Amino acid sequence: MKQLFRSKEAGILLIIILVSAVITLKNPVFLTTENLLDLAKNNTVIGIVALGMLPVIITGGIDVSVGAMTAAVTIIIGKYMVNFGGNLLLVFTIGCISGALLGALNGLLVSKLNLPPIVVTLGSMSIINGLMLYYTGGSWITNIPQWFINFGRIKAAGIPIQIFFLVLAAVITYLVLKYTLVGRGIFAIGGNPLAAVRAGFHKDRILLFLYSYLGFLVGLAAVVHTSIMRQVDPNAFSGFEMNVIAAVVLGGANVLGGEGTVFGTILGVTVLAVIQNGLILAWIPTYWQQIVVGIIILAAVCFDVIQNRRRQARIARIDVAGETPAGR
Repeated sequence: MKQLFRSKEAGILLIIILVSAVITLKNPVFLTTENLLDLAKNNTVIGIVALGMLPVIITGGIDVSVGAMTAAVTIIIGKYMVNFGGNLLLVFTIGCISGALLGALNGLLVSKLNLPPIVVTLGSMSIINGLMLYYTGGSWITNIPQWFINFGRIKAAGIPIQIFFLVLAAVITYLVLKYTLVGRGIFAIGGNPLAAVRAGFHKDRILLFLYSYLGFLVGLAAVVHTSIMRQVDPNAFSGFEMNVIAAVVLGGANVLGGEGTVFGTILGVTVLAVIQNGLILAWIPTYWQQIVVGIIILAAVCFDVIQNRRRQARIARIDVAGETPAGR
């Protein structure tokens, strides 16, 4: 029990409770069931992508192309539905496969050529954004078939269908990280890449899987997003990657690698959602949301760096204290 209250997740949960209490005092509408369900539904997309980003950040990597990839997949499935009709299973299949292929391209460059993830994903983000602008001319896709719109309106026990996809993504990610060899390899690479390779983990294969898995969840999120919005806006995901990264880092994942949990990521998404919703209910200008997200990222990264330095200092003191006169 003591370990639970000392964990990062406990601190994040406390922040959520305090912020929610302040917002409720300002506007009682916040804690209504309808608002909370809308809040959860509207943040399923960032939650699904954040769950894919989590393993990448645990390895010490990053992917800033997720916004561009999500937008690209929405265009692919939107054009498919408008031109060919199709069915729900095919839409999900095309979306997830398209996302996985885009992620695999990043994974190949990172793993096989050993290029820095930030450089690779910045490049792919620019390429994808340019191709989207060329293909669409910035035009929206609005004539989405009615059967897909009806799908997006489904509720089970009063809960929007989109939330169940977030739960599914969370369960799959948890099982991968907790009970698979790949999951152990992810934490090993994040802790010490050289030691992980010496221990027998195939770093290249794991990295390729991670970026492909992130792309897969990006594809799933793109379908979910389209079911919510019922149209496709090529520019809808500008700055989206910053919110995703902020959610994962705020959820306790260490930007230096080696740490992170699914529960923490969900809490990180919740914090961002609560803060943004609170700003809206308080009639605060939307540009403050961007400022708040930036402050959150900086604060979380600084916290991780300081904690890591303290940890290294403690290890150094223990090593010095453990030396014998002969060893000196």
